[in-house]
Amino acid sequence: MRFDATGKVSLEHIYTQPDPRAYFGALRKLDYCVPQLAKPYFAKLIDECRTARRTPVPQVLDIGCSYGVNAALLKYDLSMDDLYTRYGAGTADADMASSAALDSRAELLARDHDLARTRGTAPRVRFVGLDTSGNALDYAFEAGFLDDIVHADLESDELTPEQRERIAGTDLVISTGCLGYVTEKTLTRIVRSLGDHRPWMAHFVLRMFPFDSVEHALAALGYRTVRVEGVFKQRRFVSAEEQAGVLRTMAAAGVDPGGLEDEGWFYARLFLSTPAGDSGSRPAEDLAAGVEATASPHDHDRNREQS
Repeated sequence: MRFDATGKVSLEHIYTQPDPRAYFGALRKLDYCVPQLAKPYFAKLIDECRTARRTPVPQVLDIGCSYGVNAALLKYDLSMDDLYTRYGAGTADADMASSAALDSRAELLARDHDLARTRGTAPRVRFVGLDTSGNALDYAFEAGFLDDIVHADLESDELTPEQRERIAGTDLVISTGCLGYVTEKTLTRIVRSLGDHRPWMAHFVLRMFPFDSVEHALAALGYRTVRVEGVFKQRRFVSAEEQAGVLRTMAAAGVDPGGLEDEGWFYARLFLSTPAGDSGSRPAEDLAAGVEATASPHDHDRNREQS
């Protein structure tokens, strides 16, 4: 097993396959669930964007989107268990799981197209995916989960004119775990490429990764950031070795894992950022309060908040 500099097990191989079966197979074993917990928050923010910005179809840019998981959950009202079963990693429908394990990529895509026909409605949101994995992006786009894709590493490169065009008009930028590997460089390049059309942002960030540098960079661009109350489970540790490595990283960063990571799970926090001078958006504090008020008591661990 290979570990990165933070102590986390490297799972890069599951993000680069021609279809999502390896991705869902590996993450199901680790009870990966943060997209499910993020879903009601993103849904609320999309509705807020629709009203505040007077756009019937808000555009969402999902950074580190992999196989379009967030888009699939929101566009077709699916759950993570639905996706685990759909791609052969769940147990709720043994026949579907068995079929998925044997299907070709083309057969998987055909089933996904059926999903779009049976569960899709008039477009209420448009998803653009940004990722460094061309295979993951291609699958999500061909399946219909993503409406457009940007294959880029914005940590290293500026957006090309074509890529700028693909993300033009973005109303909301989201992520569920990539920040920490993706830094303020990516977010700054995105915001600057959009000119005066400044998007709102909602990022679920692992507690092991400081958010200060991102917040400061966004502040320099005129953003105000607040943190939503509570913490959110991301996935279980792969092994005791991974947990020990991550706890060392957290200790070095001055983050207390007591009652959280030391019990076997990665946890994330949710940060909301809005342009301070955007007349079409509510202040970040008001958005945070509004989003929090709509969440179920089971959406996250409200009483296990750590600084």
